[in-house]
Amino acid sequence: MVTSDGPAPARRGVRAKDTREALLDTAERLFAERGVGEVSARQISEAAGQANNFAVGYHFGSKAGLVRAIVRRYTYDMERRRLRLLAEIGESEELRDWISCLVRPATDHLEALGVPSVRAQCIAQINTVPAMRQIVIDESVATPSMQASLAGMFRLLPGLSEETRRDRSDMSLLLLVHALAERERALNEGAPLSRATWDDAATSLIDALTGLWTAPATRHR
Repeated sequence: MVTSDGPAPARRGVRAKDTREALLDTAERLFAERGVGEVSARQISEAAGQANNFAVGYHFGSKAGLVRAIVRRYTYDMERRRLRLLAEIGESEELRDWISCLVRPATDHLEALGVPSVRAQCIAQINTVPAMRQIVIDESVATPSMQASLAGMFRLLPGLSEETRRDRSDMSLLLLVHALAERERALNEGAPLSRATWDDAATSLIDALTGLWTAPATRHR
């Protein structure tokens, strides 16, 4: 059947896409405000204006599937930005260049979202749930551009043990995720900021992470 609005299957596809986006927008907001564990799939469906209380399950399968879709919303943009940075730095011997590839795709992405936004706060809440945090790692940290960035960084840190690398990787992720979430919250609320721009905030984070990665590593007895 064809109408002035186009074929019926095409219209259904558009409606399904609109519904998915509404559910993702609502889930991001509710997760950011309340935490992942405090929000049910039913509450997300209702808040998104869906008559079907099982809309989340229909479109995403489970809450884990919903979280994965949220992370994938920005993974493509982050990958694009990071690949561009990697092309610019080539085989740089400056550690800061490689750490910049970890930081600036995120800060640039959040700046592009404008104010208000809740994406960084949502990701921070997701990271507090171990099983969901693994989804963030699988979907974003394990991307080709992130792996290339880490490989370039580790090439310049040959003296660090595997144990120290794991520890500092966890510290870096926590610092980055929660610093971005706090800045996003402050921007939404119009609160005072120590760094006026996202570019300044990125530079400050790169400074901190460079210090973290180059700090002495005490050997365990």
